[in-house]
Amino acid sequence: MSLPALDNLVRIGQLKAETPNKEEAKRMLAMARTRLADARLASLSLEGRFTSAYNAAHSAALSALRWHGYRSENRYTVFQCLSHTVKWPAPRWRVLDAAHQKRNLAEYEGFLEIEASTIAEMCDLTEALIADVAELLK
Repeated sequence: MSLPALDNLVRIGQLKAETPNKEEAKRMLAMARTRLADARLASLSLEGRFTSAYNAAHSAALSALRWHGYRSENRYTVFQCLSHTVKWPAPRWRVLDAAHQKRNLAEYEGFLEIEASTIAEMCDLTEALIADVAELLK
């Protein structure tokens, strides 16, 4: 399903248009569910839980993008596209975008300051995202 706003991102090189791939989208959504379950494990470190929550959100967002027939090489773009792929308002996807920035600080600068409440909010948002993407895949 082509979306005009995402087609504009294809024209400027931020996304690639590809044949929609329902099977790939389903696999990514299953991966998101597994990673979300990991993020909720109290036995993991806060850093491990954050990483799992972030990866779950990214997998779910990428699943929606693939279902619509797009791919991104930039991790942050998949969160910004949520307003088009699953009709999320900016305040919702911006929480995930902020998590992406925290993830980058951890990956590239070795700095991650995270609280359990932030992880809980990410898990709740990711659970909602998984549900919204699952509706697409029906």
